[in-house]
Amino acid sequence: MIDLPERPGLELWGGHECTVNRIADRFHDQSRRTGHDVRIADLDRFASLGLKRLRYPVLWETVSPDQPERCDWGIADAALGRMAALGIAPIVGLVHHGSGPRYTDLLAPDFATGLATHAAAVAARYPWITDWTPVNEPLTTARFSALYGHWYPHVRDERLFWLALLNQVDGIRLAMAAIRAVNPAARLIQTEDLGRTFSTSALATQARFDNDRRWASWDLLEGRLVEGHALHEPLCAFGFRARLAAIARAPCAPDVIGINHYLTSDRFLDDVLDRHPKKSHGGNGALQYADVAAVRIEGVVGGGLSGAIREAHGRYGKPLALTEIHNGCTREEQMRWVDDAWSAASRARAEGIPVIALTAWSLLGACDWTSLLTEERGDYESGVWDIRSRPPRETALAPLLRRLASGETPDHPVLSMPGWWSRGGSSGRTRQLPQPMLVTGATGTLGQAIAGACRLRNIPFRLTSRQEMALGDPAAVARMLDDARPWAVINAAGWVRVDEAERSPAACMEANVEGALVLARACAERGIPFTNFSSDLVFDGKCARPYVETDAVAPLNVYGRSKAEADRDILSWDAQILVIRTAAFFSSHDRQNFAMNVVDALRAGRAFEAATDIVVTPTFVPDLVRATLDLIIDGESGLWHLTNEEPLSWHGFALAVAAATGLDSQWLVPMKGADMGWTAARPAASALRSDRGRLLPALDRSIEQFAMDVN
Repeated sequence: MIDLPERPGLELWGGHECTVNRIADRFHDQSRRTGHDVRIADLDRFASLGLKRLRYPVLWETVSPDQPERCDWGIADAALGRMAALGIAPIVGLVHHGSGPRYTDLLAPDFATGLATHAAAVAARYPWITDWTPVNEPLTTARFSALYGHWYPHVRDERLFWLALLNQVDGIRLAMAAIRAVNPAARLIQTEDLGRTFSTSALATQARFDNDRRWASWDLLEGRLVEGHALHEPLCAFGFRARLAAIARAPCAPDVIGINHYLTSDRFLDDVLDRHPKKSHGGNGALQYADVAAVRIEGVVGGGLSGAIREAHGRYGKPLALTEIHNGCTREEQMRWVDDAWSAASRARAEGIPVIALTAWSLLGACDWTSLLTEERGDYESGVWDIRSRPPRETALAPLLRRLASGETPDHPVLSMPGWWSRGGSSGRTRQLPQPMLVTGATGTLGQAIAGACRLRNIPFRLTSRQEMALGDPAAVARMLDDARPWAVINAAGWVRVDEAERSPAACMEANVEGALVLARACAERGIPFTNFSSDLVFDGKCARPYVETDAVAPLNVYGRSKAEADRDILSWDAQILVIRTAAFFSSHDRQNFAMNVVDALRAGRAFEAATDIVVTPTFVPDLVRATLDLIIDGESGLWHLTNEEPLSWHGFALAVAAATGLDSQWLVPMKGADMGWTAARPAASALRSDRGRLLPALDRSIEQFAMDVN
């Protein structure tokens, strides 16, 4: 058994998302998708958090992909050796949401014995390893593979679902026996996604069955699934009486119950289908119902992570670990979920429940879980590090975890407000008084978009207009900052009319340079992080490739010169300053942008002129705002290029908008830039790309979202 740590508080464990699952004949490897398989330096990053243990894959599918006796130990040797040097104890996983190599699968009679052979080989090579998770989430894997058909072997059959689960449980039993033959002190840390099902009264029987089934992995390993157990007769009816008896005679009880609980783990079943989206509709063969996340249903009381901890302790009375804590959401919600989970575990310990650790999961983020790993669409959610930067960029989760691991109270301003899952109640932590984020530009597209995002994300803010704070007036700026006491300032104000700037150059320079400098200087004097926005028009368009952050500027017009001068002066200061260079805004929430102008014209059957020889990188405002807020929360500074990073001519952009919205593109009129009637010169190609990390999604995905918003 694992004892509680002698030091006060919880241990911090970690793990990177390491699933290797199979879809038809193709294997999907998260370690490869995030680049960890060729980046051993990640382990030093992980160690910097203060981790005591690290869940780490030595997976059957990657070590012996073709034949059991042909093993490739290269990655495992290097990684486990480095972990030993760093003083991090591994918790080795052998199958993680997989079905084994190509020569077996979850339904094959040799799955369990094959896994035991792999376990014996791993234990023989690394006899010093104590902690093991031979199969991650066997019940969840069986559901996704043999009940819902998402993963290999892609079947939807209840008997085969139970067969897949029993094969995995036997695999765990035989694997641990093989491991303990090498290391008798080896410990089983058995993970499972643990939630609770709620329902309408009409579906109470189904909910009760689901709530019995959720314990099946642990109950089988404990030897509890015997006569009298709620699941015993249903499994015997499928012909598994002898299998159950054999497992009960030689159980393999976990040393630690590993709870993987997500915000969507608790479910609600509703027989009124039209209350919920069609993608949630399903049934049990006899009844149709919607299956949705309970946390989003008003009036559902109970459950949650604290409920899962208490129920698991009440059932097994063993040490518990929270073995996956991750929230695929905006940065502050990721942080709030970790903070809430740590508080829930600490409260449980105070009640005498032996919760020994919290595991920061998805250290490197996760790829394509939005499709349940059934497609490689390129969707990515960042974690403690963001692998879209090279090297991986540390996010605000890292300092949060370090503080928790060292026993300190987290102090980031976004933690002053609760996460969306608990805004009607309390997470249990006493929160500090909220400081606002100060945002200028109350009447502009960007200012309004940032304010809307802050409302949605529960980030306190103050949106100011010129009347409240004239940026060129140092005294007015000082008064506002001292009164509001913001923890960050975003300047979304300024001159945006490119052609008019040629006629009023002094006014443009006053707004974009002098005003921005006054605000930036006042923030620097007070130690307040400051963010300013710049433009692709700082470039002359003569580069044969998209411009990156290190390229020299050479503006062709007054507006571009104003942004270039502001960038130069602001970035020269020794202060926490972030400059976002972006381009060609589009959004459905503001009618005064190119994409909305295209939609309005085509819907009215009017001709719409667009340049074919001026290339830009369109930027979806919701994507831009989300990434900007995340960077500010992360404490980033310096110059970043943020666009959707696909170079298009204005005419090409209009064609893409027409296609996505289903509008007739015959009204689009191709034009030369010289014939558009612009006063200010435009660079022929001002596309932007970032060398610091591509944080916005692909343009086609964003245009699809835009089309959904306007249709």
